[in-house]
Amino acid sequence: MIEAGYILLTLFMSIIVLYIFKYALKKIGKDSKTTSKNVTYLALGLIIWLVYVYLISMSGLLENFSLPPRFPIFVIFPLFIFTGIVLYKNRNSMIFTVIPESWAIYLQTFRIFVELLFVATVGIGFLHPEVTIEGYNYDMVFAFTAPIIGYLVFNSKKLNRKVALLWNYIGLAVLASIIALFVTTIFIPSLWGSQTSLAPIAIVKFPYLLVAGFLMPLAVFVHVFSIIQLSRTNNTKNKSPEF
Repeated sequence: MIEAGYILLTLFMSIIVLYIFKYALKKIGKDSKTTSKNVTYLALGLIIWLVYVYLISMSGLLENFSLPPRFPIFVIFPLFIFTGIVLYKNRNSMIFTVIPESWAIYLQTFRIFVELLFVATVGIGFLHPEVTIEGYNYDMVFAFTAPIIGYLVFNSKKLNRKVALLWNYIGLAVLASIIALFVTTIFIPSLWGSQTSLAPIAIVKFPYLLVAGFLMPLAVFVHVFSIIQLSRTNNTKNKSPEF
């Protein structure tokens, strides 16, 4: 049941990403044929990546917890590089203009469900409590602020947009701390008073690897997207998309 939760959340978020991309293409005036083609390309890209995550998780390559850390190198870093290249290349795209700024904030609430899955995974012995809200992972607390910030900044307008910008930077810092938490408990357990890894081998297998291989990088992508969106100046609005 817990394994199904990781898969369903990944599928749901993939559908949300495809919907937002389709919405943006229509808003900037793309015809139905071009929109369908681009959405199909994105869907194929997501499928290929998720198949890669599945295959590498089942290959046994990631099961060696000695340094250098294999699963960050083969799973996390490629997505971070992709995020940097795509967002930088398309930083002047009209897509940043047509998508409501509040969406990227509200979307981060999906991290609440990631953390609930973590807690459930601790319950079956596949995760150490240190990497959940019971320990030093406060991502759930941060995720609960997403709808509050979204409402106060963009709906009631009681807070300045700069608050949302700062919130995004804090979110990236929270994610960085979580990555450090996972990496150290798995690859440098001596920092936590253990001579062996605090995570079982199963954590780098499918579907648990979907967190590092999709859900966490998605949160980073959305934060950076929102930062670019909120920081853009008016003279970028007339430039065409490159997606």
